Parts: sequence; structure tokens; C-alpha cells
Amino acid sequence: MKVDYIIVGIGLAGISFCEQLKAHNKSFIVCDNASQQSSTVAGGLYNPVVLKRFTSVWQSDAQLELALPMYKVLEDRLKVKLDHKIPVYRKFASVEEQNDWFTASDKPALSKYLSTSLIKNTNNGINASFGFGEVLETGRIDVKTLIEAYKADLKAENLLITEGFDYDAVTAENSGVTYKNIQAKHIVFAEGFGVTKNPFFSDLPLVPTKGELLTILAPELKMNFVLKAGVFLIPLGDDLYTVGATYDWHDTTHDTTKKAEKELLDKLIKVIDCEFEVVNQVAGIRPTVKDRRPLVGQHQTLKNLYVLNGLGTRGVMIGPAMAKSLFEFIEAGTPLDKEINIERFL
Repeated sequence: MKVDYIIVGIGLAGISFCEQLKAHNKSFIVCDNASQQSSTVAGGLYNPVVLKRFTSVWQSDAQLELALPMYKVLEDRLKVKLDHKIPVYRKFASVEEQNDWFTASDKPALSKYLSTSLIKNTNNGINASFGFGEVLETGRIDVKTLIEAYKADLKAENLLITEGFDYDAVTAENSGVTYKNIQAKHIVFAEGFGVTKNPFFSDLPLVPTKGELLTILAPELKMNFVLKAGVFLIPLGDDLYTVGATYDWHDTTHDTTKKAEKELLDKLIKVIDCEFEVVNQVAGIRPTVKDRRPLVGQHQTLKNLYVLNGLGTRGVMIGPAMAKSLFEFIEAGTPLDKEINIERFL
């Protein structure tokens, strides 16, 4: 078999790169054994504001301009609902926080995203005496549905190999790469946390960060917005809500823990005042980087091998932009932004 690209990993990074290849009529095949779960357990929010500090997310305008049209294309092609438009409310803890919000809303980078209307709390199930600030142009991508539908589409086209990737089976030459019975021009590794076992890129400073989420059933809450108040509370429909997320830099298993459940519940009961039931708990390992920028680039000596990783907690926003940058680097020689190029660590 001959293809232009082999893609290893089909989370948000891998899907974003595959979409670049489809848009430019490049042939490819994907290897994925479903061992990484960071994308499948992601909350899926796209939100251009850092709500802890009321600052703009890095390159958020450019990221949203690429990401939202891509998800619309995928909705139409895969015939699934992915983009759920929903406002994000930031709970205020004091009058001082209200003032900080309105000060931030005057900044050029934030003015179109931070509403200047103070929203009073009218929901008896939420403790928010100082009200909320609303973030505009936000929503939730149903990442689990996206990945399941995308894999099914790849299988239907015989473009998915569902087995672990054998790094020893790679032969790289100037003219291209061979993997088992596949000849390709390039390999792109989009493995998330799995890249730590990749001998070609294992020296990259990826920081595995475990995150856990709860799903609760709260029939009395009736909340039609995402709430940020120590935890994120995300409506899923049918009185179900995602509660997240935790950050653990030591445990790299995909096992759920009582410790994380307690941490989330301790924060949750300070926010809502109604009956609820925990109905599910999931865990995944986020691929994060110490400088909070992705890992994108080319192997130092094996020039046909590339990495697309380190999307962190904002993969639904940043993934399409990083995939576009890597594609243009490979195909057109367009320089990578120094902030994302893995050469910054070499």
C-alpha cells in the first residue's frame, strides 16, 4: 500500500490533521489502538477567555476561525450533532471580582467576548449571590461522539488500523518511510500521552496530567448554561451534567479514583444547592507542556517523521490551527511559529 501520510493516533490532534489531508486531497491511513483517552473524556468546551484571571486565550481568534468551520464540515459529513452553542457563566465571588471583570471587558482582546451585563442569579439550585458574568461566542463540542463517528467513517473507508503501533517496524529514508507493508512520504505522530513511549520523540518534555470528570443527574437544577465556579458544570441534556475537572501530575493510570471524586464533590456542593446523584466517572491523561504551548515539528534527523501533540486542556480550539501549521510546514515549507516548534526544547 502507498499513501502520502501515516497518522498515528486519532484524538483531536489526529482528526484535525486528517481533515487537512482530506481538504488537500492527500492519501493517508490511520493507526490507533484506543489506548489514549484524553480526547474521549474531554469536556469539549471552546471558550476564548481564561476565567481564572480574566485574560485572553493564546491566539483564540485565529483558533476559533479555523475550528468552528471544521466542526461544521464534520457534522455535515458524519451526520452527527457536534457543536452545541451554549453560554459560559463565570460565578462572581465578590464585588471585587465583578469590578475586575468589567475592567477586563474594556481590553481590545476581550471586549467581544465578555458581556458587560451583570447577570443576577435566579436559579434556586445555584449559590451565587454576586451573580455571573457571561462569556460570549462559546460552546461545547461533543468529542466522544466526534471520535466514535470519525473512527466509524475511517473503518468504512478501510483507512483505520486498530492495533498498537510498532515503532521497530519503521524504516525511514530520504525518499519516505516504510511501516510494515505501507509506504508513505511522511508519518505524523498524534498520540497524546502515548508519545512518551515513542522512541523518536520520547525526549520531548511532555507532562502527563491526569484529569477526572463526573457525570451527575440533577433533575432540579434546570441549568441551560455552562457554569465556572471552582469547577466547570456542563449541561448534557436530560438533567445530566459533567463536573470537572481534576489535575494530577503523578498518577498516569486511566483508573478513576475516590480522591478525585471527593475533590470534585467538595467543590460542587459549594456551588449547587439541590439533590443530585453521581452516575458516572471517567479519567484520561492530558498531554500538557510546561510552557503551555503545543509540541509541533520535525524529527532532527529522520526528516519524514513529525509530531503533533501537547494540545493540553483546549484541544477542541487549538487542534485545527496546529494541524494547519504542521501541514503547511510539511507541504509548503512555511516556518512553524517558534512558540510551538519543538526546536525550542532541543
